[in-house]
Amino acid sequence: MTAPTAVAAEIDTDEPAEQLAPVVPLRAPNAGGYRLQPEYYEPKRVPIEVQRHAGSQPILPVGSPGKVGILQLGFAQNRGRTELVQHYQKSPLQIMHPLYFNPERPDMAYTYLMSTGGGIVQGDRLRTDLAFGPGTSAYVTTQAHTRAYRMEHDYAVSLMNITVEADAYVEYLPEPVVPFAQSRLYQQTEVVLDESATLLLGEIVYAGRLARGERHEYDVYASDLEVRRPDGRLVALDRVRLCPGDEGGVEGLGVLADHDILAMLYVFTSRVPVAALADCLHAALADEYDDDLMFGVSALPGDAGVWVRLVGNDPVAMARANTAATAAAHELLTGAPAPIIRKS
Repeated sequence: MTAPTAVAAEIDTDEPAEQLAPVVPLRAPNAGGYRLQPEYYEPKRVPIEVQRHAGSQPILPVGSPGKVGILQLGFAQNRGRTELVQHYQKSPLQIMHPLYFNPERPDMAYTYLMSTGGGIVQGDRLRTDLAFGPGTSAYVTTQAHTRAYRMEHDYAVSLMNITVEADAYVEYLPEPVVPFAQSRLYQQTEVVLDESATLLLGEIVYAGRLARGERHEYDVYASDLEVRRPDGRLVALDRVRLCPGDEGGVEGLGVLADHDILAMLYVFTSRVPVAALADCLHAALADEYDDDLMFGVSALPGDAGVWVRLVGNDPVAMARANTAATAAAHELLTGAPAPIIRKS
């Protein structure tokens, strides 16, 4: 993502910031504060599949204006609904005000993550922190597909940190990632989840610009998901490594089975029995089944929830199947039908 200048905006509230998103002490801040220090926006570990592409850049190196995007959002219950009480944004990441358009859940905040750039480019470092206080209900998505452009030097990183406190209900369901030819993207999602909280988390990645016939021409797409309890106990760990140029590629049965779209859905909850949740998701996907779609539904370790993997080739059919699964989970967990999410 690129932008001519770096723009930061912060909304102060009466809520102490440390109650919403604890700040890790770093060395003395520079002109941009702790958020512009590499310790804040660089991942502690980069997969070797991505790291091997590291290198200097002739133009706009890491840390230049517009190359580091920061977004911090904190939600809390206020006056009978979930409201945004902490907000910091630095271009290219930004949001508009949360919306409340679900008549079945007027308390639920719907928030769209946006970018002032057209996509992710080499050397970009993006970090988003979402904190959901006790008893909150929220839906977060992206405004459009995330495009990772061709990269000749270095790679790009997108970090997502999510904290979900007691009895909160959160859906984080971004639009698909589209890795262009020769792109190199690492996405890391770290979650701290209370045992009484519920989180629906999705991830979708395309093989490239499918309408142009571009299939798996990216250098690497890597993503890590790590979910822990507040005391540090590991709940789930999932790693995706797609490296088309490596031996074996990505089209074998152990990877994408010659498909163009990979989708993951994770549902962490204690609201309903795991078996009932798994049956619900399986039934929703079975209704959408065709010869192109392959899917699996499994229980997470320790009965923490359910996870789903789907592969397919038709973007419309995959979107319909994914929406059916998330809508079924939403209705089972909340007792209300899922609203239609509009992006235009």
